[in-house]
Amino acid sequence: MSSIHRGQNKGQGMNQHGSMIDPFGRAITYLRVSVTDRCDFRCVYCMAEDMSFLPKKDLLSLEELDRLCSAFIDKGVRRLRLTGGEPLVRKNIMHLVRQLSRHLTSGALDELTLTTNGSQLERFAAELAECGVQRINVSLDTLDPEKFRAITRWGIFDRVMRGIDAAREAGLQVKINTVALRGFNEDEIPEMLSWAHGRGMDMTVIETMPLGEVDVDRTDQYLPLSELRARLEQRFTLTDIPYKTGGPARYVEVAETGGRLGFITPLTHNFCESCNRVRVTCTGTLFMCLGQEDAADLRSALRASEGNALLSSVIDEAIGRKPKGHDFVIDRRTRRPAVSRHMSMTGG
Repeated sequence: MSSIHRGQNKGQGMNQHGSMIDPFGRAITYLRVSVTDRCDFRCVYCMAEDMSFLPKKDLLSLEELDRLCSAFIDKGVRRLRLTGGEPLVRKNIMHLVRQLSRHLTSGALDELTLTTNGSQLERFAAELAECGVQRINVSLDTLDPEKFRAITRWGIFDRVMRGIDAAREAGLQVKINTVALRGFNEDEIPEMLSWAHGRGMDMTVIETMPLGEVDVDRTDQYLPLSELRARLEQRFTLTDIPYKTGGPARYVEVAETGGRLGFITPLTHNFCESCNRVRVTCTGTLFMCLGQEDAADLRSALRASEGNALLSSVIDEAIGRKPKGHDFVIDRRTRRPAVSRHMSMTGG
């Protein structure tokens, strides 16, 4: 580990115990890593239909991803989430999962999880469980097969349902992630909630985020979750609970179903004050905040030497620049995204 730590006089970067502490005293213990920008869906709020993907040489190799994740774990990360794009379309992805599972065995890592669209779960669910993955998030915005095809463009609803069943049969805890979209699924969310809870799955609803140029107008899609919650409370009894999974969701218990419902509200009520997360793209770019453009190049540090001293130093300097919060806004004047990069590049 590098002995060069910048910004130490303000408690930034690293403390004496080796954990990563940002300028606002927040310990960084959660890493989200995109393993690919590619996806077998083209969800309308996430990607343009005619996407241009990165050349293979720009992506971190599986070995580099392992080395990078391991370096963060050495520096205090306790929760690791693999994302994409769709992580399970990355060639030989299970080799990486098996390599990373050694940190679960050693006790250095508390949790290894992933976010998926469910399309490949039927194939990989049992192996994920064997590697020590205990829970996964499945992105699903509707239970109507025709609407599902419309919003994903390329998705096959029955395949995702089989994948969810396979995950549950393998013993994985499944949480359903649903983007709340005005005029598309707002009236369906109560049904989805009952469906998920009836199968022992938690559910989280998410405000659409202004990331990347897409083919639809997000100002028309945007549904504040404060409005959605008010609608849900006409049908369900929602009680705030302190339950946390390490992510930004605020949870309620639903009395009628006995299940948990999370709200992720990057626009109406941001969660920056407790942010313990950083993200690394599939190209090795470290973003200290999802909603800011400031970033650090970890790929160059990885490829500059076989040791991790330079990589560690670059990470320390970046953590010392982590901002207090993001500036997301749905802008009706410009109709431009707050951040130009797509969510599939950054990692969900």
